[in-house]
Amino acid sequence: MKLITAIIKPFKLEEVREALSIVGVQGMTTTEVKGFGRQHGHTELYRGAEYVIDFVPKIKLEVAFDNELEEAVVEAITRAAKTDKIGDGKIFIFNLTQVVRIRTGETGPQAI
Repeated sequence: MKLITAIIKPFKLEEVREALSIVGVQGMTTTEVKGFGRQHGHTELYRGAEYVIDFVPKIKLEVAFDNELEEAVVEAITRAAKTDKIGDGKIFIFNLTQVVRIRTGETGPQAI
């Protein structure tokens, strides 16, 4: 089993959700986060004054799935979240050693 944590632009969330649904992902968790990467934030102009925005708003997705879906999930996120501009985000892939569904006690891939 795998867990992907992906950081994407907020306006791409719905496209990514739809793409993941098509490849068979049945659930995900999202969190509104702020951060920066290589761009180190940016500057904005507001009422004639320039402000430095150090932390850029992003969405963090967490998706758990069975091993055989890894390539399809990565491809779906990459295709749907890509804008070809700086700040498109990152995908981190982790191995899951165990998953437990609290309500039923199911474990492993059946719990996803």
